[in-house]
Amino acid sequence: MTKPIINIADIEFEPRPAVFAPTGAAADKFDARMAYISPRIGAQKLGYNITAVPPGKRAFPFHNHRANEEMFFVLQGSGEVRIGANTYAIRTGDVIACPPGGNEAAHQITNTGTEELRYLAVSTKLSPEIAEYPDSGKFGVLAELPPSADGKPQRFVYVGRAGDSLNYWDGE
Repeated sequence: MTKPIINIADIEFEPRPAVFAPTGAAADKFDARMAYISPRIGAQKLGYNITAVPPGKRAFPFHNHRANEEMFFVLQGSGEVRIGANTYAIRTGDVIACPPGGNEAAHQITNTGTEELRYLAVSTKLSPEIAEYPDSGKFGVLAELPPSADGKPQRFVYVGRAGDSLNYWDGE
């Protein structure tokens, strides 16, 4: 069995998975490193990571989840969190709830401080998930799949816009 304990002094930060790496103009606004905790301690129904965001950046676009709930605990630094139509200042020690829902539940954390912002992110791991991005009119269908034959994690990710949908019978 995996040891169910890890000290945050022993975690290693990695760049985000390539499928979620910002490109083009987005690279100017978004940047983060992630330390994945849950697979290292045997978690099954909750995902945990520590996200490190440089000053002036955001980790992810403004988005909501239709299936999963998230909670963030600010470990270091300051910034703001946008939730629905409101923006709130955040700082070390704050706990942020992001339940599933529509645009009113959309959220985004921005580092407005002068030092790296670090927060513990905890999420349910319901799969598949639908995420919506109100600022850009996109949606994403995301699913965790069983590991490949060589043991590597696999994901299904589709990002699109509702107007781009095909007819159910297209190509049949």
